Amino acid sequence: MPLSRKSIILTGAGRGIGRAVATKLASEGARLALVARTEKEIQETYELIKDQSPASFFIKADISSRISLNEAFSVIKSQMDAIDVLINNAGIQQPIGLFHENNMDDWEQNIKTNLLGPANFIYLVLPIMIKQRKGKIINFSGGGATGTRPNFSAYAVAKTAIVRLTENLADEYRMWNIDVNAISPGAVNTKMLDEVISASQKSGKELSEALKRKEQGGTDLSIPANLVAFLASDASDGITGRLISAPWDPWAKKEFIDSLRLVEDICTLRRIDNKFFKKI
Repeated sequence: MPLSRKSIILTGAGRGIGRAVATKLASEGARLALVARTEKEIQETYELIKDQSPASFFIKADISSRISLNEAFSVIKSQMDAIDVLINNAGIQQPIGLFHENNMDDWEQNIKTNLLGPANFIYLVLPIMIKQRKGKIINFSGGGATGTRPNFSAYAVAKTAIVRLTENLADEYRMWNIDVNAISPGAVNTKMLDEVISASQKSGKELSEALKRKEQGGTDLSIPANLVAFLASDASDGITGRLISAPWDPWAKKEFIDSLRLVEDICTLRRIDNKFFKKI
């Protein structure tokens, strides 16, 4: 049970990837604080894991609201003696469409949910992890972080910022043995895929790919769930400041794991100018 006695906070645990991650972590012995904004969904996830992880519990909270987040965190602290891992999975995709046609209130809400929510949660857990002199923070990045994603500007901006936040905090908190990493889960079939299809032509070139994925299936949910379990475990100690692709990177292989610890720029956001011309 590699996660035995680990106390883990998981946001966005009500459905999709979050639910898959919850069931995986529970099966490996973790105690979970499940956080989501829809009570029915979060309770359904809890029912799935309670036999394997009877000490787990769930909290309804909206991570885009600092007030809601603070209230949820107070409950978590009252029920958990330690916080070993924070997993920032919760996210939204809207608005979809050309930037000048977006509703800017929706654009701002996307940033609040996908960037400021995780940042605020990290802010709350860091003092505890510093006191423990150990901790793991796992942030979910996604499409648009390593390349442009037309018609999804808010999502792409937020997910890129999450990677830079990850890298920055990894350097700031390395001395306390706090590992901070981001993952890209791959093209999974979740509610976000349905949103792309519902947006129709506003989704641009992604619409045809979404329709194909809906019919043929996307990345298996177990793939990102397994990567999260690895990064939450002691087996990943010393890996920090990385953006790891669940379906594309060979993260289960020893050679790649060694590279994540030793090679400075692997799995990071960097300019690649030297690939095209020599330094002056």
